[in-house]
Amino acid sequence: MNNKIPDSLIFDMDGTLWDAVDTYAICWNIVLEKHLIKSITREKLLGMMGWEKEKVISHYFNNISAAIADKIFEDIVEVQDEIIPKIGGKIYDHVVEGIKILSKKYKLFILSNCPPNTIKQFIELAKIETYITDHIAHGYNLKPKHFNMQLLIDKHSLKNPFYIGDTLTDSTESKKANLPFVYLTYGFGDVETYDLKFDNFKNFVDHFDGLK
Repeated sequence: MNNKIPDSLIFDMDGTLWDAVDTYAICWNIVLEKHLIKSITREKLLGMMGWEKEKVISHYFNNISAAIADKIFEDIVEVQDEIIPKIGGKIYDHVVEGIKILSKKYKLFILSNCPPNTIKQFIELAKIETYITDHIAHGYNLKPKHFNMQLLIDKHSLKNPFYIGDTLTDSTESKKANLPFVYLTYGFGDVETYDLKFDNFKNFVDHFDGLK
């Protein structure tokens, strides 16, 4: 890991800032029922958290034509856009307070492999609009995380961003983008390669708040 103090922090969302998997499951099952497909469990969804759209489709709808699977997925996204703003998810302890504290010293971003509107919905539910400099979702361009990390770096002239997440994908994509990776252990993944590790969001905030 480089020893420079970061100028910016880029956050994953699911498993890092909140847990909305139960809400996602409700949305999935509304659509799956219409298509006479067996309902999905929280555990099944957890196993796909952080995956890109095409990987989710090819894994879960592997016995359905690509065109139909894509339509089902887009229907799920449409239902999520209706339901998430109404019932949200569980924002992890100290996330809102921590974001406010860190925004005084760092530019803050959210980057997630989610549908186009989900990050915006999270930001609005958490009421942290004024503290987040920018965000980008996989659903905007269907590009991998390391590509979108570079987009944020170029757009905002970031000098030393760190990526904060909870899964193996977060770790490997950070490495591809040459970003230090901060692993939050309370999330959905089991990661062995990281630069820093914290067991709760408050300890993470205390560490980075103390660097500047």
